Amino acid sequence: MERAVWPTLALYGAAALAEIGGCFAFWAWARLGRSLWWTLPGVTSLCLFAWLLTRADADFAGRAYAAYGGVYIAASLLWLWLVEGARPDRWDAAGALLCLAGAAIILAGPRAG
Repeated sequence: MERAVWPTLALYGAAALAEIGGCFAFWAWARLGRSLWWTLPGVTSLCLFAWLLTRADADFAGRAYAAYGGVYIAASLLWLWLVEGARPDRWDAAGALLCLAGAAIILAGPRAG
């Protein structure tokens, strides 16, 4: 069965945004001194992340999670830049590209059977 890689990558992008946003809400509370109320949208966002990841076009959860990992890394670096204001360096970019290539191989690689 041929997988639709681009829609899956878009889904992973949405999942990454939900996961990073949810985790950042806890970071803001625990590390930046924000109100405990920040954790409520954080929990909601993390639940959305988990649900989105179940929508991935994969036969096995482990493979879906493995491919998602590459997208998560790239999205985390975008978050670093766009939300936290710290520009990723060339090593960050090289690592993210390597991880995205790995995610694409996992998603699009031919499977036996």
